[in-house]
Amino acid sequence: MSRICQITGKKVMVGNNVSHAMNKNKRKFYPNLQTKKFFVPETGETVILKVSANAIRTINKNGIASVLSKAINNGNILL
Repeated sequence: MSRICQITGKKVMVGNNVSHAMNKNKRKFYPNLQTKKFFVPETGETVILKVSANAIRTINKNGIASVLSKAINNGNILL
């Protein structure tokens, strides 16, 4: 499974490690992904999502049902 958040769409970024002597080596910046279960009270189902820490905060703020509907409309989640 790829390292992409199913809610926000965050994915791996590419950049450089820069030493004190300004030598540059390629590296990857990984998103803070967690596999988490969410209970959707509207449908009575439990959904397992791979989400970033930022997406967990968004779900706590706006509610799982509204966040899921927006993610489905954006094409981040295939059901």
